[in-house]
Amino acid sequence: MDFNCITPSVVFQEVPNEISLCFSITGCKVGCKGCHSTELWDQKNGLKLTNQLFIQYLKKYQGLISCVVFFGGEWQPSALIEKLLIAKNFGLKTCLYSGEEAGEKYIDLRITQHLNFLKTGAWRPELGGLASSTTNQIFRDLSTGKKLNYLFTKNNIDANQFNLLTTKGTNNVAA
Repeated sequence: MDFNCITPSVVFQEVPNEISLCFSITGCKVGCKGCHSTELWDQKNGLKLTNQLFIQYLKKYQGLISCVVFFGGEWQPSALIEKLLIAKNFGLKTCLYSGEEAGEKYIDLRITQHLNFLKTGAWRPELGGLASSTTNQIFRDLSTGKKLNYLFTKNNIDANQFNLLTTKGTNNVAA
């Protein structure tokens, strides 16, 4: 089976504080209801992402990007790991967006050891995406284990800051 992708693009929102080159890998088996990228379901779509072609893309954007993001590809661990290692050799951070619902413990350890960031969770329109407080999706920094969903919200504060803000001065409220 080929490791195919849609033509990659530079993205700014998928990994906070990083300019990323995004590779959307075809052959997704999750098939989320309401998916905005159904062209990724058919593994025959896209172009064959060989290591040579991947390197050409990295050289083209060298000095302009700081991270490589894969939307999917975990169903072909060997091919994905090869690309992650190449990206690391270029000095780039790596990220995987997976629709796997159960969390990163179900993403092959051989893959996660080569990732800086991992997003897990299927798209569920009623729960929203990473910016939603009700989302089932988790975006994690794998080097620290820290959940970074708060970086996708508009007010951009983490849970500890939120707790301080919501409890500070509560005894001074006039009723």
